[in-house]
Amino acid sequence: MSVTVRVPAKVNVQLAVGAARPDGFHDLANVFLAVGLHDEVTATPAGERRVTCEGPDADQVPLDRTNLAARAAEALAARHGRSPAVHLHITKDIPVAGGMAGGSADGAAALLACDALWGTGASREELLDLCAGLGSDVPFSLVGGAALGTGRGERLTALDVGGTFHWVFAMAARGLSTPAVFREFDRLAEGTDIPEPVASPDLLDALAKGDPDALAAAVSNDLQPAALSLFPELADTLAAGRAAGALTALVSGSGPTTAFLARDAGSATEIANSLRASGTCRTVRTASGPVPGATVL
Repeated sequence: MSVTVRVPAKVNVQLAVGAARPDGFHDLANVFLAVGLHDEVTATPAGERRVTCEGPDADQVPLDRTNLAARAAEALAARHGRSPAVHLHITKDIPVAGGMAGGSADGAAALLACDALWGTGASREELLDLCAGLGSDVPFSLVGGAALGTGRGERLTALDVGGTFHWVFAMAARGLSTPAVFREFDRLAEGTDIPEPVASPDLLDALAKGDPDALAAAVSNDLQPAALSLFPELADTLAAGRAAGALTALVSGSGPTTAFLARDAGSATEIANSLRASGTCRTVRTASGPVPGATVL
């Protein structure tokens, strides 16, 4: 017997970042939108806990205890006083190290898969609590749809979305470390007053109305200057996407993936083709959202 869970990528349509807290984290107002690029995690009984992986850039995915899927299995097993012995097989389609929460998605998927496989009967609240212990983006991967994340991003409020938004994602030639991007944010902000992070009313209204033009005017990412400081070439990708007709262009989360909002599916295809031809990125994908969170297949 095995259990397979499908889980989506995310794009941050707003990432407002507060000052560094004493614990090293930052308070956030993080508006997540789940989009239709998916990983699948399959949990199968085994004599020991092990992780395998296939798919694009699978060789970059750690298979040891640093993998969030492995940590998720261990956390659920510890909570229920059982062995974490399970084989977790990850089929990747979410870009690796791309700022789209692929690792977090795998953690959420592994939790749900192991819960179903082991029959632990964890409540939604318990699963979300375990997700929050694994990482700031993991709870949203479980929930999907659209949500505002506060605290360090783990406290979620579901958001209404009145339509489908079409996106193009350009993957960069190299990765960016999330901690390094936050350190650069702190360096660039040194000596300035950083306001409390709050969700943009205009952005929430644009999501609720399903209005791509209004959303394009309201998206923001406080980490983008830091990501561009560490990876200046991303500015060329952003410019290429805008020139190709994107309604807006931004770095996704801490990067290095760049995200482009299109008016419709046809426009997304045209923007993707232009980006592929621009020579400013490694690969390009299109996806729409919102889509559901982690789901047992």
